[in-house]
Amino acid sequence: MNLRCMIVDDEPNAVNLLEVLIGQTTGWQLLAKCLNALDAISFLKNNSVDLIFLDIEMPLLSGMELAGLLSPDTAIVFATAYKEHAAESYSFNTIDYLLKPITLKRFIASTKKIENHFQNLLPAEKKEEEYFFVKTGSELHKIQLAEILYFESQKEYVKIVTQKREILTYRRLKDIEAQLNPPFTRVHNSFIVNIKQLSKIHASSIYIGQKQIPIGDKFRDELMAIIQKRTF
Repeated sequence: MNLRCMIVDDEPNAVNLLEVLIGQTTGWQLLAKCLNALDAISFLKNNSVDLIFLDIEMPLLSGMELAGLLSPDTAIVFATAYKEHAAESYSFNTIDYLLKPITLKRFIASTKKIENHFQNLLPAEKKEEEYFFVKTGSELHKIQLAEILYFESQKEYVKIVTQKREILTYRRLKDIEAQLNPPFTRVHNSFIVNIKQLSKIHASSIYIGQKQIPIGDKFRDELMAIIQKRTF
């Protein structure tokens, strides 16, 4: 996928690292590197990008303030050392929230999420049918993503629960998570859920039908940011 992106960060070392990661792991075009938000605004007056890697704590104008000035179509990946801004960040067109120092493994997981996001923006006739195959024993089972209720980690296995059946596969939950995009989101160390199948939230749990699933503390902010977007 050929995306046009830019980096806005007041730390030269952070800019250099992101430039290397983008160059080594993607085929994207890095159009600009800006050390402050004002330079970014100047560049964007005459140029357009698909994606901005954006720091938050910057002089003159913060990343959050810059995000509020961007076109709603411009996707953002926040790259920051401060985790406390995570919930607020999802009030923008945010795809991911990277905590510094950014590792190669975490960045690759983010690129998958980013490309899935843009794949979902393609016209329906250009999208691949949304299914995948799951290996269990010597068999491969085809599963429609829309039918999945949740994934549950069970030691070395993951249980995939759909509207029609349950399948146990020898995989790690984090490996499955790296291949998924919205409406799937991690809500607990042991659970990934399909937000479209969620029926209610009560206290520290979500419910899919009669199934009660706990919300992990470190996943709460991102989950509630997603929910807030669809709350009247």
